[in-house]
Amino acid sequence: MQFTKTLGLLATFGALASALPTNFQRRDGGNSTASATGDNNSNNNNNNTTTTTTTTTNGVNSSNGSSGSVNIQNNMGSTMYLWSVSENADPMITVQPGGSYSESWRTNPDGGGISIKMAMKPEQVDVLQYEYTLQGDTIFWDLSCIDMGTSSQFTTAGFAVTSSDSTCPSATCQPGDSACADAYLVPDDNQATHGCPAGTQMNLNIGSSA
Repeated sequence: MQFTKTLGLLATFGALASALPTNFQRRDGGNSTASATGDNNSNNNNNNTTTTTTTTTNGVNSSNGSSGSVNIQNNMGSTMYLWSVSENADPMITVQPGGSYSESWRTNPDGGGISIKMAMKPEQVDVLQYEYTLQGDTIFWDLSCIDMGTSSQFTTAGFAVTSSDSTCPSATCQPGDSACADAYLVPDDNQATHGCPAGTQMNLNIGSSA
C-alpha cells in the first residue's frame, strides 16, 4: 500500500530537530543550537530514570483507539537511553542490554509529531530518532540520523525497522552504512518517511539483530 506524505507532515517532522551542543557536528554540516519542540525541559529529566529490561508501555493512547505501537530492542551490548518527546520531553528511559521499550502511538497536544530519541549516553547528544505522527487511520514514521555523527555507535552497529503488516515499508541501515538511504541524513531526505495503517506493530532493532 502506498501512502503520500502531505506538506503538513513535512512541517511536523521539521519541528522535531534535536537540541545539540554548539560543538556537535550534525550530518547536514551545521552546528545546531536550536531547541526542538518539547526539548526545553529535557535536561531536568535526566535524573528521572526507569530501568527497562522488558517491554514497557509509555505515553497516551491515540484518540482514535489505535492499537499500534513501536517496540525498540536494545541489542547493543551496553545501556541505551531514550526520551519520548512531544510538546515536552518525558523522563529519560534506561534500556539495559537485551531489554526493550514499547510505546503505543500517542498524539502531540501541540499538533506536531512524536520523536523517540536514542543515545548511548544519558544525554541527548549523538541521537538516533524514531519519529512518528498519527493522522487519522495512518501512522507516518521515519528514522532520522541528522543529529548523529558518522562515527556513531548506532551507525557501527546498524539498525532496522520491520512491522506486523506486509503492506508497510521497512527500513534497514546496515552496520557501518553512514550514508543509509532509509533514514534522514539531511532535512529534505523525504523518501525516508513512510506511511502504514495505524494498527501496525512496528519493531526497531538496534544492533546485532538488526
